Amino acid sequence: MKRAALGAVLAFAMGAALIAGGAHFQRGSTWLLFVPLAFVCAGVVVRTRAPIWSLALGLVGVGIDIFVGPSLGTVLVFTDNLYSAALYGPARLARWLLGITATIAITAGLGAGFFVDNLWQLVVISIQLGLLLVIPVTTAMVLRQQRDLAAAERARAEEVVRLVELDRQAAISAERNRMARELHDMIANHFSAIAIQSTAALSRRDLDAETIHTIMESVRENSVKGLDEMRTMIGLLRQEGEETEAMRLRLADAESLVERSRQAGMAAELEIVGEPRELPASVDLAGYRILQEALTNALKHGDPPASVRLVYQVKHVVLTVDNPVNGRKARLPGAGAGMVGMSERAALVGGEIEAGPRADGWRVQVRLPTAEEAG
Repeated sequence: MKRAALGAVLAFAMGAALIAGGAHFQRGSTWLLFVPLAFVCAGVVVRTRAPIWSLALGLVGVGIDIFVGPSLGTVLVFTDNLYSAALYGPARLARWLLGITATIAITAGLGAGFFVDNLWQLVVISIQLGLLLVIPVTTAMVLRQQRDLAAAERARAEEVVRLVELDRQAAISAERNRMARELHDMIANHFSAIAIQSTAALSRRDLDAETIHTIMESVRENSVKGLDEMRTMIGLLRQEGEETEAMRLRLADAESLVERSRQAGMAAELEIVGEPRELPASVDLAGYRILQEALTNALKHGDPPASVRLVYQVKHVVLTVDNPVNGRKARLPGAGAGMVGMSERAALVGGEIEAGPRADGWRVQVRLPTAEEAG
């Protein structure tokens, strides 16, 4: 508002200088020309806050100026009233102003042809009317369009920033879930075996030295294996770039998982049907972790023997783990994340999983795509 008032003062001073310099038609007292000039300059004061009032004050000033003058200063300041109304007013007002000013300029130019014999003078009058009436409106409309485009681009940029932030949050959440699955599978398997074996060793007073030695060897093996996997995972979290083969866990290593369950006290059998072959890394890891979790659940909640069946089909690999359940309380407490983790792993590679009670116990069966279908 202060800048607009300063502009109005400068405009009045410029108009007064033009009036004093004789840039007007003399029809009466020269002091009367300052009245319409004051009206159009008042329109400059409210040009941004009330553009319609700015146009109205300008029209009043020009109307008075036509009768008492006209003067060049008032007409020039009136062009700012037109410009402000087209730029800051409603969009419909700008379109109406363009049509009205163009009509007035053309009509006045044609009307001047009846009073002017010189064609060059007619051209000059038409150009002057266009400069005074049409150009301010068209300039404001072009600037308004650019301003609207800039606002649209700014809104689009803000939307892109919001989408990027949502993608970042989703990526962080997915990575946290992935880390939680890996940590759960590693800790649950190895430390469950350690806890069960150590509990059995402490609860039995009649164990001989050879049996205790065997149990301690199994405890040590599970501890070392768990530490190795934990160390490998920490190294992967610290490094940059894509995941390497350092932590490549394969479904072909199912025998080692079954053997580890035997050492932990769970009798288990492994049956492999079909020719084992190379699987995608994601499918290999998912199958390995699901088998690991299923054996861990059997160790914690079930009874021996556990039966593992691995079938290599043409387009899929099917893993089935069965174990009896007698309904007794679990030997170790669980967090309830095992089934969720298995379901998530199967879904991530496009597989299907079924887990639940059967007449003779508990079954976990997962069907994972092989290289032909895994994405």
